[in-house]
Amino acid sequence: MDVLRIAAFSDGNKGGNPAGVVIGDALPDAAEMQRVAAEVGFSETVFAASAGEGWRIRYFSPESEVPFCGHATIALGAALVRKFGNGVFKLVLNQANITVEGFCDGAHVAAALQSPLTRSLPASSELVGEALALFGYQPGDLDPAIPPALVHGGADHLVLALKSRQALAAMAYDLRQGQAFMRREGLVTILLAFAETPRLFHTRNPFASGGVYEDPATGASTAAFAGYLR
Repeated sequence: MDVLRIAAFSDGNKGGNPAGVVIGDALPDAAEMQRVAAEVGFSETVFAASAGEGWRIRYFSPESEVPFCGHATIALGAALVRKFGNGVFKLVLNQANITVEGFCDGAHVAAALQSPLTRSLPASSELVGEALALFGYQPGDLDPAIPPALVHGGADHLVLALKSRQALAAMAYDLRQGQAFMRREGLVTILLAFAETPRLFHTRNPFASGGVYEDPATGASTAAFAGYLR
């Protein structure tokens, strides 16, 4: 099995969030995809197989399947462009249909995804209290201008907006405790955010549900967050 390793959201050859990408004629069975994702060790590995006019897609973290992953979709878009040339590629996920568009200009490859539809609702005080305790935060650390919310954009996330960048930088938690909490509540990640300006946000994404302490840069939760802020 040929596994590509591509960093999405990179700045040239620096930074970004690496994803594994597997493109084949058919998807392996779920156990094999889970095994490969654990072996690759990135926060997500995406598997794609040709399906009619589009591609059937599944995403796996090292410890679980996830319904949607933004950075792995971007990485897949880059891989498809290298293989088939510039264009818009239709993707069939477990619970949604989206597209990724890829561009190649010489050595530079870029991609842009269409997120699944977003939605949001207020988070309960009990859920917020347990999440704050997980990170050692207090209610006073929250930004009252952006209330805690459950957001969805192909996957479910909890948003906690903090009043200071210092609080964001101090993020720390127990991985297994966080995993138990997030899996029980059906959360793929928790998005911690600090608003430097109304249009500039610093974010971090604990991804304990997938066995990953922190996802370096995420597209799924960011798209869901953007939908919430509209």
